[in-house]
Amino acid sequence: MSDLEQLQHFIGGERVTPKSGEYFESTNPATRQPLYRAARGNAADIDRAVAAAKAAFEDSRWRDLSQTRRGHLLRRLGDLIGENAEELARMEVLDNGKLLREMRGQLASLPEYYYYYAGLADKIQGDVVPTSDRKVLNYTSREPLGVVGAITPWNSPLTLTTSKLAPALCVGNTVVIKPSEYTSRSALRLAELTVEAGFPAGAVNVVTGFGAEAGQALVDHPDLAKISFTGSTATGARIAAATASRFIGSTLELGGKSPNIVFDDADVANASMGVVAGIFAAAGQTCIAGSRVFAHRAVYDELLERVAERAKTIRIGDPLDDATELGPLAFADQRDKVAGYVDLGRSEGARVVTGGNACDGGGLGGYFYEPTVLVDVDNDMRVVREEIFGPVAAIMPFETEEEVIRLANDTEYGLAAGVWTTNLSRAHRMASRLEAGTVWVNTYRAMSPMSPRQGFKSSGVGIEHGTETIKEYTRLKSVWINTSEDPVADPFTMRS
Repeated sequence: MSDLEQLQHFIGGERVTPKSGEYFESTNPATRQPLYRAARGNAADIDRAVAAAKAAFEDSRWRDLSQTRRGHLLRRLGDLIGENAEELARMEVLDNGKLLREMRGQLASLPEYYYYYAGLADKIQGDVVPTSDRKVLNYTSREPLGVVGAITPWNSPLTLTTSKLAPALCVGNTVVIKPSEYTSRSALRLAELTVEAGFPAGAVNVVTGFGAEAGQALVDHPDLAKISFTGSTATGARIAAATASRFIGSTLELGGKSPNIVFDDADVANASMGVVAGIFAAAGQTCIAGSRVFAHRAVYDELLERVAERAKTIRIGDPLDDATELGPLAFADQRDKVAGYVDLGRSEGARVVTGGNACDGGGLGGYFYEPTVLVDVDNDMRVVREEIFGPVAAIMPFETEEEVIRLANDTEYGLAAGVWTTNLSRAHRMASRLEAGTVWVNTYRAMSPMSPRQGFKSSGVGIEHGTETIKEYTRLKSVWINTSEDPVADPFTMRS
């Protein structure tokens, strides 16, 4: 352990040792081999980071920087991410086991998020509001909130951090990031790149550690103006209660149990690939995973056969190998959770068509689990109702459009949904009636920084991406100016 690299916090533009002097070990999930030791943050470290962010927010060099100049900094940061994409991609593969070829794709597109908000930075403006008195001018403006806390997950660390960081900086906030304890390295590297891009020291800070120690301290900090969190619904509910009691904002992107619906008029070959991509990409470790598959009874057998056959041939192995199609789950507890749910499904009466077992990834010895297809399931089973966050698809037949709408909406979640049909009228009807913030038709997992996304029901609060997210990171101010030089009337004198 003493030979492992030690990662420090990044606070005020510098690498900072933890106040406690404690570190925790991070492990490569493909091999179970230790990678590095990261600083174990606590309330004292969070306090220092928030103080640095607050000082940077109040510093005239950031506060008075023009919107256009902020845009230039964001564009430069996007350039630097592109220049360091291979390094960042490999960091994330080693930390969470996602495929290198997938992470290369994510990192190649990530600069576009910063370019988008760079272009938006000097397009944020208020309105002049008509009033009944022409001598009174009323206008509105949008102002930054202050210090924003970002608590980010392990499944797509840089992408989901960017969803928070880019708009927060765009409007002039400063940020404290608490990454998942499973994926510390890339967030620290990103923070270093912000300084290289020209952002002032303290504009972006990173405290590594555990949720109960560093994350909770960030949520509870009195100088925090907002928290943005991506993670489980249970944790999101606790954060929502904590921030509401202090009247500060929160953006919460939470869990999902998304339906992927295949109608009898769909191209079944295309739909089956959409189902495979929706649940087995990223080993199912995504909140938008299409884990509940509904197939019209007329195409159920064909779809099941296609999906199951492709699941059997998915190459499991080293995520750094371009031939690999499925890497490990991110850590031991996650694999145990997935295995536990499959066993639970069996006990509930589900039948495993393919998969259903842990494996060693071709001798690597990591936290691998086979792509799994369950049938003989219904919407009342826990394996269908609860988020598994792994490569497990439950496939169910349906008869009518009304039936599948009822089944698809019979969930506490409402993050995403997929529809496969060649009937244009049906596509629009389904998009309207499905209770999900994102609906894909004849595709799955498409996204863009320009397209807003929001979770319905227990899948979250607030909006990420697009122009709408600017409202999440600003406050609206209304200004009234009396332009008349006439004496102010006595308020107790009646006017005719």
